[in-house]
Amino acid sequence: MLNVVKVLLSALFIGFSVTTLANLATTVYLHRALAHKALTLHPFAVFCARFTIWLSTGIRPRQWVAVHRKHHAFTDQEGDPHSPVLLGWKNVQMRNVILYRTAAKDTQTVERYAKDLPRTRLDKIFFDRALVGLGLGIALLVFTFGPLIGLLAALVHFNAYLAGSAAVNAIAHHFGRKPYANRAGNLQWLALLTAGEGLHNNHHAAPTSARLSHRWYELDPGWWLIKLLSSLKLAKVRLASVRLKSSTHRIGV
Repeated sequence: MLNVVKVLLSALFIGFSVTTLANLATTVYLHRALAHKALTLHPFAVFCARFTIWLSTGIRPRQWVAVHRKHHAFTDQEGDPHSPVLLGWKNVQMRNVILYRTAAKDTQTVERYAKDLPRTRLDKIFFDRALVGLGLGIALLVFTFGPLIGLLAALVHFNAYLAGSAAVNAIAHHFGRKPYANRAGNLQWLALLTAGEGLHNNHHAAPTSARLSHRWYELDPGWWLIKLLSSLKLAKVRLASVRLKSSTHRIGV
């Protein structure tokens, strides 16, 4: 019995650790750096982020960027790839990965919204091969921690990452504090689970800001990593202060 508990706890810890790394790479590299150009990363940091995303999620960056930019272009309107206003938040939570894949496979969406991100040689050789990356990631867990713990950790990670990503698109567009006049909400518990992404009302109010925390009591782990990278000369923030969209106004605190 003790061995079973030890295995389960080990798998949970390792799985959530992998998810944390994947979430940090997603929010700092895919979201803030690529999609919104809120910061510039050193080539070494870019490679580390891309490698982490390849092994842990299999996401193709230009597809992720295209889908996210389209979401901002049509937020909660016809054309939004994953709007809980149009589809219902429960539906988006359960079907988020399907909605994402449908939009990501649309070549017109990718060409229009990610035209500044052409395929590189590394994309063609490695990073566009999603199943290879995921397979290597699982193999690495199995090799490092053994078959049972490695496979359980991979299962924990995939469920946690997909659930967290879905929650940002679904729950954080339906619930939460709304200090700015947009439909998204701020959920601090979700921000802690997704490296800051749960501060979604703030993000939609100031999408070009590298910092998603706008108040002293808001915690944004992604911003902590950006500050660390900046101190190491591995990142350069474009806007040091929060800059709200011209059409945005505060409605609360």
